[in-house]
Amino acid sequence: MIIAEFVGIIVIAYLLGSIPFGLIIGKVSKGIDVTKYGSGKIGGTNVMRAVGTKAGVLTIVLDICKAAGAVVLAQVIIGSGMLTIAGANIHYYQAAQVMAGLAVLAGHNWSIFLKFKGGRGVASFFGTLIPIFPPAAIFGGEVLAVVALNSRYMSLASIMSVLATWCLLIPMTIAYNLPPIYLAYSLAATAMVIYQHRGNIIRLQQGTERRLGEKSEEIS
Repeated sequence: MIIAEFVGIIVIAYLLGSIPFGLIIGKVSKGIDVTKYGSGKIGGTNVMRAVGTKAGVLTIVLDICKAAGAVVLAQVIIGSGMLTIAGANIHYYQAAQVMAGLAVLAGHNWSIFLKFKGGRGVASFFGTLIPIFPPAAIFGGEVLAVVALNSRYMSLASIMSVLATWCLLIPMTIAYNLPPIYLAYSLAATAMVIYQHRGNIIRLQQGTERRLGEKSEEIS
């Protein structure tokens, strides 16, 4: 029974993550298919460049909400209980949160509704952290805002923010006795986000990365 619940959580979280809010908002508001503009991604940054600031902000908010919702729903579904792995006790809800977090990120980045394409998962990552450890989500958001405003590179800000969040969780895990599974989750999620930014990293090194405020051109 518990295995079926975990499988159900993964499927539900993946499907929630797969909802392409950026694409939906672009088409509903201005009839624009954001996957045909700029980076082709469905995240808030590309939506902002292709459709407008309000549409981009709304996309970010909804991506955060779907991710947070998936993690909360996982906790509700799995309930209480505990399993022991290598001598460590892990509550069912903690494992469920982590599985849902990874699944919702996978859904956002490789959506089943977009032929396994999607976004980069930054907003969704911070969304998953809200129910897990809110201070980490707040800290990461602050780092993202500061770096983005100073560098004008959203990609650099995204990478720095997820790395900073993981680094924060290391002392927090020790000081506040947080479950190590959350630290492992953050590392895995950070790796997923950075992997999705591999093209941006190359453009940053070459000096060709787009800055904030630049419009996205239609992909020919």
